[in-house]
Amino acid sequence: MNLQNLQNKKILLFGKSRAFSMDEFSAQLQVHKIIITSSYSDDVALVVEGKMMTPYEQNESNALYDEHGSGLEFVGIDVFEKEIAKYIDANTLLMSLKLSRNKERLKSFLQNSMIEDALFFKLLKMYVWGGEDFFENDDNRDVSAAIILRFYKDIERNHNVQYATSGFIHLLAQTDNQELVRAMLELEPMQKKSSANIKIKTLIAMRYDCDEAMQMALYGSGDASVLEALCKNENLSKTLLEKLLKEPEFAPLLARYIKLDNALFKKLLAVVPLALSKNETLTPEMQEQLVGLDASDVHISLASNEKIALAVVEKLLSFGTFELQETLYKNSATPTTLLFEAYKEGTHHAAVASNPNTPQEILEALANSGNIEVLKALAQNKSTPVEILYQLQLDSRLARTVKENPAFGRYIQQENIGWIV
Repeated sequence: MNLQNLQNKKILLFGKSRAFSMDEFSAQLQVHKIIITSSYSDDVALVVEGKMMTPYEQNESNALYDEHGSGLEFVGIDVFEKEIAKYIDANTLLMSLKLSRNKERLKSFLQNSMIEDALFFKLLKMYVWGGEDFFENDDNRDVSAAIILRFYKDIERNHNVQYATSGFIHLLAQTDNQELVRAMLELEPMQKKSSANIKIKTLIAMRYDCDEAMQMALYGSGDASVLEALCKNENLSKTLLEKLLKEPEFAPLLARYIKLDNALFKKLLAVVPLALSKNETLTPEMQEQLVGLDASDVHISLASNEKIALAVVEKLLSFGTFELQETLYKNSATPTTLLFEAYKEGTHHAAVASNPNTPQEILEALANSGNIEVLKALAQNKSTPVEILYQLQLDSRLARTVKENPAFGRYIQQENIGWIV
């Protein structure tokens, strides 16, 4: 079906339009010089089956199909409206809406699932929220729902998500559409300092696709929690980095989360080495420099870093301090060969039992321990075999810990045993 081939011809519409209002549907067809009729005649070129067809209309449509077969084309309303949407002149529509200030017509287009996203975002910029929040009045509620319904994945599995600000939060968590993220940040209600809107801003601030323009807009909000979230963005712009480094309360966060280069590492090393030791973008050479500091708290913090280099692990172990060794044996980055040695040595069984990287045979052997701390570590470890977790949950001291283990909870749900976890 091609809309252009229907110019100066009749279509027979059963039922009603779906994505377009009936007035807009008629107006769009008038643009293409297509005539709508409600009864069949020999000059009908197309039959469109719309929504809310009456039983009479359904019977008439079936009879026409039986009578004319392949000689008469039939399409569903969704297919037809999608074809209409392809030919909308965006510039003409935008100018018409701007001049008429017809809020209802604008809203109907925003609720129209058939228009392209590019046009939707242009229309969204035209909508006036009236200084009120996303769900403070009926019109705003309708537009907010339209945004969520358009972009939310598997909306049919969460029917009510479009009726609350939490819908935007869920949407942000699942989308990889940067244009959508930018559009959400620019919405008028986002300028209001409600707790929900600040939550949305913090989520945007930490996103990998939050570019410099968005980062600067978020920085301008001045909200402490938003600024903290920006500090956790690995792709923080250099311009904003310099601004935030001048504010002492943010330097530790920047040191922990920013993507490091040598110049930045040296700058932060002199100011916040403890926070810097937690940064997972530290190169082995940077880690060696932190080891060279005479600071036990920095060493212990570095020992918990899951991106720690093997040479650094071995060097820290050689220091021989109990707390440092405990931290390393809990770290999943520690090689299994060193975990085997720690198991044989016997002093750090609880730490080895808590490490998700510990080999199964060691975890099984540790299950025979009489030490409650070792058993508790096994009960918490997501890598502990489920057979051992079943045994551990029989101990009243460990039952709650086992049930809080996410791996045990997933197993129970998968097996559909019916336990309450």
